[in-house]
Amino acid sequence: MAEQQGLFTVRGLIPAWSTSAAAFGGFSLLLPVVPWAIAEAGGSDTLAGSVTAVFMFTTVLTQLAMPRLLRAFGHRATLAAGCLFLGPPSLLFLVSMAPAAVLGISALRGIGFGMITVAAAALVGELAPPRLLGRATGMLGIAIAASQTIGLPAGLAIAERFSTTPVFVLGAIISSAGLLAASRLPRLTAKQSRTARRVPPVVLLFPLVAVGAGAIAYGGLTSLLRIAVAGLPVAAALAVLSASSLIGRYAAGSVADRVGAGKLLPVGLGLAGLAMIPFALVADDRGGAVLLIVAAIAFGLGFGVVQNEALLVAFRRAGAGNTGSASAAWNIGFDAGTGAGSFALGAVAAAAGYPAAFAAAAVLVPALPLLARLAGPSERPRPTT
Repeated sequence: MAEQQGLFTVRGLIPAWSTSAAAFGGFSLLLPVVPWAIAEAGGSDTLAGSVTAVFMFTTVLTQLAMPRLLRAFGHRATLAAGCLFLGPPSLLFLVSMAPAAVLGISALRGIGFGMITVAAAALVGELAPPRLLGRATGMLGIAIAASQTIGLPAGLAIAERFSTTPVFVLGAIISSAGLLAASRLPRLTAKQSRTARRVPPVVLLFPLVAVGAGAIAYGGLTSLLRIAVAGLPVAAALAVLSASSLIGRYAAGSVADRVGAGKLLPVGLGLAGLAMIPFALVADDRGGAVLLIVAAIAFGLGFGVVQNEALLVAFRRAGAGNTGSASAAWNIGFDAGTGAGSFALGAVAAAAGYPAAFAAAAVLVPALPLLARLAGPSERPRPTT
Protein backbone atom coordinates (compact mmCIF):
# COMPACT_ATOMS: atom_id res chain seq x y z
CA MET A 1 0.00 0.00 0.00
CA ALA A 2 1.09 3.57 -0.76
CA GLU A 3 0.72 4.56 2.87
CA GLN A 4 3.47 2.10 3.84
CA GLN A 5 5.78 3.19 1.05
CA GLY A 6 8.81 5.41 1.48
CA LEU A 7 9.47 8.31 -0.84
CA PHE A 8 11.90 6.44 -3.09
CA THR A 9 9.76 3.32 -3.39
CA VAL A 10 6.67 5.02 -4.84
CA ARG A 11 6.35 3.65 -8.37
CA GLY A 12 7.09 6.24 -11.03
CA LEU A 13 8.56 9.02 -8.89
CA ILE A 14 12.21 8.34 -9.74
CA PRO A 15 11.50 8.23 -13.52
CA ALA A 16 9.49 11.46 -13.18
CA TRP A 17 12.35 13.20 -11.38
CA SER A 18 14.83 11.77 -13.89
CA THR A 19 12.87 13.04 -16.87
CA SER A 20 12.88 16.54 -15.39
CA ALA A 21 16.58 16.35 -14.59
CA ALA A 22 17.38 15.31 -18.16
CA ALA A 23 15.25 18.09 -19.62
CA PHE A 24 16.73 20.79 -17.42
CA GLY A 25 20.24 19.40 -17.92
CA GLY A 26 19.98 19.72 -21.70
CA PHE A 27 18.31 23.12 -21.38
CA SER A 28 21.02 24.42 -19.03
CA LEU A 29 23.88 23.23 -21.22
CA LEU A 30 22.60 25.27 -24.16
CA LEU A 31 21.20 28.29 -22.31
CA PRO A 32 24.41 30.38 -22.24
CA VAL A 33 26.00 28.73 -25.28
CA VAL A 34 23.40 29.42 -28.00
CA PRO A 35 23.72 33.23 -27.71
CA TRP A 36 27.50 32.85 -27.68
CA ALA A 37 27.40 30.68 -30.81
CA ILE A 38 25.26 33.28 -32.54
CA ALA A 39 27.75 36.01 -31.68
CA GLU A 40 30.64 33.82 -32.87
CA ALA A 41 28.83 33.32 -36.17
CA GLY A 42 28.51 37.09 -36.63
CA GLY A 43 24.92 37.47 -35.42
CA SER A 44 23.73 40.64 -33.72
CA ASP A 45 23.33 41.19 -30.00
CA THR A 46 19.60 41.56 -30.60
CA LEU A 47 19.42 38.13 -32.21
CA ALA A 48 21.51 36.61 -29.43
CA GLY A 49 19.12 37.97 -26.82
CA SER A 50 16.01 37.08 -28.81
CA VAL A 51 16.61 33.32 -28.85
CA THR A 52 16.00 33.00 -25.11
CA ALA A 53 12.99 35.32 -25.32
CA VAL A 54 11.46 33.22 -28.12
CA PHE A 55 12.22 30.02 -26.20
CA MET A 56 10.45 31.29 -23.09
CA PHE A 57 7.54 32.72 -25.11
CA THR A 58 6.70 29.36 -26.66
CA THR A 59 7.32 27.70 -23.30
CA VAL A 60 4.62 29.81 -21.63
CA LEU A 61 2.20 29.40 -24.57
CA THR A 62 2.63 25.64 -24.33
CA GLN A 63 2.14 25.67 -20.58
CA LEU A 64 -1.22 27.39 -21.10
CA ALA A 65 -2.35 24.49 -23.29
CA MET A 66 -0.96 21.71 -21.11
CA PRO A 67 -4.02 20.97 -18.92
CA ARG A 68 -5.98 20.15 -22.07
CA LEU A 69 -3.11 18.15 -23.60
CA LEU A 70 -2.68 16.13 -20.41
CA ARG A 71 -6.38 15.28 -20.34
CA ALA A 72 -6.26 14.25 -24.00
CA PHE A 73 -2.98 12.32 -24.21
CA GLY A 74 -1.80 11.61 -20.66
CA HIS A 75 1.48 12.22 -18.86
CA ARG A 76 3.70 9.65 -20.57
CA ALA A 77 2.87 10.73 -24.09
CA THR A 78 3.27 14.44 -23.38
CA LEU A 79 6.58 13.90 -21.55
CA ALA A 80 7.89 11.79 -24.46
CA ALA A 81 6.77 14.42 -26.97
CA GLY A 82 8.41 17.12 -24.86
CA CYS A 83 11.73 15.26 -24.91
CA LEU A 84 11.53 14.98 -28.71
CA PHE A 85 10.78 18.68 -29.14
CA LEU A 86 13.52 19.74 -26.71
CA GLY A 87 16.38 17.37 -27.56
CA PRO A 88 16.84 16.47 -31.25
CA PRO A 89 16.23 20.02 -32.59
CA SER A 90 19.40 21.09 -30.74
CA LEU A 91 21.37 19.33 -33.49
CA LEU A 92 19.93 21.76 -36.04
CA PHE A 93 22.10 24.50 -34.57
CA LEU A 94 24.99 22.64 -36.22
CA VAL A 95 23.36 23.17 -39.60
CA SER A 96 22.60 26.88 -39.56
CA MET A 97 22.97 29.99 -37.41
CA ALA A 98 20.82 32.11 -39.69
CA PRO A 99 18.27 34.28 -37.81
CA ALA A 100 15.19 32.41 -39.05
CA ALA A 101 16.79 29.06 -38.24
CA VAL A 102 17.92 29.81 -34.69
CA LEU A 103 14.61 31.46 -33.79
CA GLY A 104 12.63 28.56 -35.24
CA ILE A 105 14.77 25.98 -33.44
CA SER A 106 14.40 27.90 -30.17
CA ALA A 107 10.63 28.03 -30.63
CA LEU A 108 10.47 24.26 -31.12
CA ARG A 109 12.64 23.61 -28.09
CA GLY A 110 10.50 25.98 -26.00
CA ILE A 111 7.43 23.89 -26.83
CA GLY A 112 9.18 20.79 -25.52
CA PHE A 113 10.36 22.55 -22.39
CA GLY A 114 6.85 23.80 -21.65
CA MET A 115 5.44 20.29 -22.02
CA ILE A 116 8.01 18.72 -19.70
CA THR A 117 7.89 21.35 -16.95
CA VAL A 118 4.12 21.07 -16.54
CA ALA A 119 3.71 17.33 -17.15
CA ALA A 120 6.49 16.30 -14.75
CA ALA A 121 5.19 18.34 -11.82
CA ALA A 122 1.62 17.21 -12.52
CA LEU A 123 2.78 13.59 -12.63
CA VAL A 124 4.49 13.90 -9.25
CA GLY A 125 1.21 15.29 -7.90
CA GLU A 126 -0.64 12.25 -9.26
CA LEU A 127 1.85 9.59 -8.14
CA ALA A 128 2.82 10.69 -4.64
CA PRO A 129 0.48 9.73 -1.79
CA PRO A 130 -0.73 12.78 0.17
CA ARG A 131 1.53 12.05 3.15
CA LEU A 132 4.61 12.23 0.89
CA LEU A 133 3.56 14.93 -1.57
CA GLY A 134 5.58 17.73 0.02
CA ARG A 135 8.81 15.76 -0.01
CA ALA A 136 8.08 14.43 -3.51
CA THR A 137 7.77 17.96 -4.91
CA GLY A 138 10.83 18.95 -2.91
CA MET A 139 12.84 16.17 -4.55
CA LEU A 140 11.60 17.32 -7.95
CA GLY A 141 13.07 20.74 -7.19
CA ILE A 142 16.35 19.17 -6.09
CA ALA A 143 16.59 17.09 -9.29
CA ILE A 144 15.98 20.17 -11.43
CA ALA A 145 18.34 22.46 -9.55
CA ALA A 146 21.12 19.86 -9.43
CA SER A 147 21.01 19.38 -13.20
CA GLN A 148 21.07 23.16 -13.72
CA THR A 149 23.97 23.56 -11.30
CA ILE A 150 25.99 21.10 -13.39
CA GLY A 151 24.69 22.06 -16.82
CA LEU A 152 25.19 25.82 -16.80
CA PRO A 153 28.94 25.87 -16.06
CA ALA A 154 29.56 22.64 -18.00
CA GLY A 155 28.14 24.05 -21.22
CA LEU A 156 30.35 27.12 -21.06
CA ALA A 157 33.41 25.11 -20.04
CA ILE A 158 33.02 22.65 -22.93
CA ALA A 159 32.45 25.46 -25.43
CA GLU A 160 35.52 27.34 -24.20
CA ARG A 161 37.75 24.26 -24.14
CA PHE A 162 36.61 22.70 -27.43
CA SER A 163 33.78 24.34 -29.39
CA THR A 164 30.02 24.75 -29.34
CA THR A 165 29.53 21.59 -31.44
CA PRO A 166 29.90 19.05 -28.57
CA VAL A 167 27.57 21.19 -26.44
CA PHE A 168 24.79 20.96 -29.02
CA VAL A 169 25.33 17.22 -29.38
CA LEU A 170 25.37 16.64 -25.61
CA GLY A 171 22.30 18.82 -25.15
CA ALA A 172 20.40 16.73 -27.69
CA ILE A 173 21.53 13.46 -26.10
CA ILE A 174 20.81 14.45 -22.49
CA SER A 175 17.35 15.89 -23.19
CA SER A 176 16.48 12.88 -25.36
CA ALA A 177 17.61 10.58 -22.55
CA GLY A 178 14.46 11.67 -20.77
CA LEU A 179 12.66 9.31 -23.17
CA LEU A 180 14.25 6.35 -21.37
CA ALA A 181 12.99 7.61 -18.02
CA ALA A 182 9.57 8.39 -19.48
CA SER A 183 9.29 4.85 -20.82
CA ARG A 184 9.50 3.57 -17.24
CA LEU A 185 6.58 5.67 -16.02
CA PRO A 186 3.43 3.83 -15.03
CA ARG A 187 0.35 4.29 -17.17
CA LEU A 188 -2.16 6.37 -15.26
CA THR A 189 -5.84 5.98 -15.89
CA ALA A 190 -7.27 9.09 -17.49
CA LYS A 191 -10.67 8.58 -15.91
CA GLN A 192 -10.07 10.88 -12.97
CA SER A 193 -8.72 13.83 -14.96
CA ARG A 194 -11.40 13.61 -17.63
CA THR A 195 -14.26 13.62 -15.18
CA ALA A 196 -12.81 16.26 -12.85
CA ARG A 197 -14.44 19.66 -12.89
CA ARG A 198 -12.61 22.39 -14.79
CA VAL A 199 -10.70 24.68 -12.43
CA PRO A 200 -11.63 28.37 -12.69
CA PRO A 201 -8.38 30.32 -13.22
CA VAL A 202 -9.13 32.62 -10.29
CA VAL A 203 -8.89 29.64 -7.93
CA LEU A 204 -5.19 29.30 -8.79
CA LEU A 205 -4.46 33.04 -8.80
CA PHE A 206 -2.96 33.11 -5.30
CA PRO A 207 -0.33 30.34 -5.72
CA LEU A 208 0.50 31.65 -9.22
CA VAL A 209 1.12 35.15 -7.91
CA ALA A 210 2.98 33.87 -4.84
CA VAL A 211 5.59 31.99 -6.85
CA GLY A 212 5.56 34.74 -9.47
CA ALA A 213 6.36 37.42 -6.88
CA GLY A 214 9.34 35.44 -5.62
CA ALA A 215 10.42 34.82 -9.21
CA ILE A 216 10.34 38.57 -9.93
CA ALA A 217 13.02 39.08 -7.28
CA TYR A 218 14.89 35.99 -8.45
CA GLY A 219 14.88 37.16 -12.07
CA GLY A 220 16.15 40.56 -11.02
CA LEU A 221 18.96 39.07 -8.95
CA THR A 222 20.17 36.63 -11.59
CA SER A 223 20.13 39.32 -14.28
CA LEU A 224 21.34 42.39 -12.40
CA LEU A 225 23.39 41.34 -9.39
CA ARG A 226 26.66 40.89 -11.29
CA ILE A 227 26.33 44.44 -12.64
CA ALA A 228 25.03 45.99 -9.42
CA VAL A 229 27.81 44.76 -7.11
CA ALA A 230 30.81 44.42 -9.41
CA GLY A 231 33.93 43.42 -7.53
CA LEU A 232 32.15 41.20 -5.01
CA PRO A 233 31.82 37.37 -5.18
CA VAL A 234 28.55 37.33 -7.15
CA ALA A 235 29.13 33.87 -8.60
CA ALA A 236 29.59 32.45 -5.10
CA ALA A 237 26.51 34.31 -3.89
CA LEU A 238 24.34 32.90 -6.69
CA ALA A 239 25.68 29.40 -6.02
CA VAL A 240 24.86 29.77 -2.31
CA LEU A 241 21.41 31.10 -3.24
CA SER A 242 20.75 28.00 -5.35
CA ALA A 243 21.95 25.63 -2.64
CA SER A 244 19.87 27.40 0.01
CA SER A 245 16.84 27.21 -2.25
CA LEU A 246 17.19 23.43 -2.40
CA ILE A 247 17.31 23.24 1.38
CA GLY A 248 14.32 25.54 1.74
CA ARG A 249 12.29 23.66 -0.82
CA TYR A 250 12.81 20.20 0.64
CA ALA A 251 12.47 21.42 4.24
CA ALA A 252 9.17 23.10 3.38
CA GLY A 253 7.95 19.88 1.79
CA SER A 254 8.88 17.88 4.89
CA VAL A 255 7.03 20.32 7.14
CA ALA A 256 4.01 20.36 4.82
CA ASP A 257 3.77 16.58 5.00
CA ARG A 258 3.38 16.93 8.76
CA VAL A 259 1.30 20.07 9.28
CA GLY A 260 -0.33 20.71 5.89
CA ALA A 261 0.44 22.76 2.79
CA GLY A 262 0.64 26.54 2.90
CA LYS A 263 1.52 27.03 6.55
CA LEU A 264 5.06 28.21 5.74
CA LEU A 265 4.16 30.27 2.67
CA PRO A 266 3.89 33.62 4.55
CA VAL A 267 7.21 32.84 6.26
CA GLY A 268 8.90 32.14 2.93
CA LEU A 269 7.50 35.28 1.31
CA GLY A 270 8.51 37.40 4.29
CA LEU A 271 12.04 35.99 4.38
CA ALA A 272 12.55 36.39 0.63
CA GLY A 273 11.26 39.96 0.77
CA LEU A 274 13.41 40.91 3.75
CA ALA A 275 16.47 39.41 2.09
CA MET A 276 16.20 41.92 -0.74
CA ILE A 277 17.01 44.74 1.72
CA PRO A 278 20.64 43.68 2.32
CA PHE A 279 21.00 43.22 -1.44
CA ALA A 280 19.93 46.85 -1.80
CA LEU A 281 22.41 47.90 0.91
CA VAL A 282 25.26 46.07 -0.81
CA ALA A 283 24.33 47.66 -4.14
CA ASP A 284 24.47 51.04 -2.38
CA ASP A 285 28.02 50.31 -1.12
CA ARG A 286 26.80 49.94 2.47
CA GLY A 287 27.79 46.31 2.80
CA GLY A 288 30.40 43.88 1.56
CA ALA A 289 30.91 40.22 0.72
CA VAL A 290 29.66 38.88 4.06
CA LEU A 291 26.35 40.73 3.83
CA LEU A 292 26.00 39.62 0.21
CA ILE A 293 26.37 35.96 1.15
CA VAL A 294 24.01 36.30 4.12
CA ALA A 295 21.41 37.89 1.83
CA ALA A 296 21.84 35.07 -0.68
CA ILE A 297 21.33 32.42 2.02
CA ALA A 298 18.22 34.14 3.35
CA PHE A 299 16.68 34.72 -0.07
CA GLY A 300 17.45 31.18 -1.20
CA LEU A 301 15.81 29.65 1.87
CA GLY A 302 12.77 31.89 1.57
CA PHE A 303 12.31 31.41 -2.16
CA GLY A 304 12.76 27.66 -1.82
CA VAL A 305 9.95 27.59 0.74
CA VAL A 306 7.76 29.72 -1.54
CA GLN A 307 8.32 27.46 -4.54
CA ASN A 308 7.30 24.27 -2.78
CA GLU A 309 4.46 25.72 -0.74
CA ALA A 310 2.94 27.52 -3.74
CA LEU A 311 2.94 24.28 -5.75
CA LEU A 312 1.33 22.33 -2.90
CA VAL A 313 -1.31 25.03 -2.41
CA ALA A 314 -2.03 24.94 -6.15
CA PHE A 315 -2.49 21.15 -6.02
CA ARG A 316 -4.82 21.49 -3.04
CA ARG A 317 -6.89 24.26 -4.60
CA ALA A 318 -7.19 22.48 -7.95
CA GLY A 319 -8.31 19.24 -6.37
CA ALA A 320 -8.00 15.62 -7.47
CA GLY A 321 -7.63 15.05 -11.19
CA ASN A 322 -6.55 18.64 -11.88
CA THR A 323 -2.83 18.45 -11.18
CA GLY A 324 -2.18 19.54 -14.76
CA SER A 325 -3.97 22.85 -14.21
CA ALA A 326 -2.15 23.37 -10.91
CA SER A 327 1.25 22.62 -12.44
CA ALA A 328 0.56 24.88 -15.42
CA ALA A 329 -0.38 27.79 -13.15
CA TRP A 330 2.74 27.33 -11.02
CA ASN A 331 5.08 27.08 -14.01
CA ILE A 332 3.52 30.08 -15.74
CA GLY A 333 3.90 32.11 -12.54
CA PHE A 334 7.55 31.11 -12.18
CA ASP A 335 8.57 31.67 -15.81
CA ALA A 336 6.56 34.84 -16.33
CA GLY A 337 7.73 36.23 -12.99
CA THR A 338 11.38 35.53 -13.80
CA GLY A 339 11.09 37.29 -17.15
CA ALA A 340 9.11 40.19 -15.73
CA GLY A 341 11.60 40.61 -12.90
CA SER A 342 14.54 40.84 -15.28
CA PHE A 343 12.76 43.44 -17.38
CA ALA A 344 10.89 45.49 -14.77
CA LEU A 345 13.63 45.64 -12.15
CA GLY A 346 16.11 46.42 -14.91
CA ALA A 347 13.93 49.36 -15.90
CA VAL A 348 13.76 50.55 -12.29
CA ALA A 349 17.55 50.23 -12.02
CA ALA A 350 18.02 52.28 -15.18
CA ALA A 351 15.77 55.02 -13.84
CA ALA A 352 16.62 55.08 -10.13
CA GLY A 353 19.60 52.77 -9.53
CA TYR A 354 20.12 49.19 -8.39
CA PRO A 355 19.42 49.85 -4.69
CA ALA A 356 15.98 51.17 -5.65
CA ALA A 357 15.34 48.13 -7.85
CA PHE A 358 16.14 45.67 -5.07
CA ALA A 359 14.17 47.73 -2.56
CA ALA A 360 11.17 47.65 -4.90
CA ALA A 361 11.45 43.85 -5.01
CA ALA A 362 11.48 43.76 -1.21
CA VAL A 363 8.03 45.35 -1.27
CA LEU A 364 6.62 43.39 -4.22
CA VAL A 365 7.47 39.92 -2.92
CA PRO A 366 5.06 39.99 0.06
CA ALA A 367 2.65 42.63 -1.31
CA LEU A 368 1.61 40.99 -4.59
CA PRO A 369 0.55 37.65 -3.01
CA LEU A 370 -1.33 39.55 -0.28
CA LEU A 371 -3.25 41.49 -2.92
CA ALA A 372 -3.97 38.28 -4.83
CA ARG A 373 -5.19 36.60 -1.65
CA LEU A 374 -7.51 39.50 -0.90
CA ALA A 375 -8.78 39.72 -4.47
CA GLY A 376 -9.18 35.99 -5.04
CA PRO A 377 -11.80 33.61 -3.69
CA SER A 378 -11.67 32.12 -0.23
CA GLU A 379 -10.05 28.73 -0.32
CA ARG A 380 -12.35 25.80 0.01
CA PRO A 381 -10.10 22.77 0.38
CA ARG A 382 -10.79 20.13 -2.24
CA PRO A 383 -10.21 16.42 -1.73
CA THR A 384 -6.85 15.20 -3.00
CA THR A 385 -7.35 11.49 -2.73
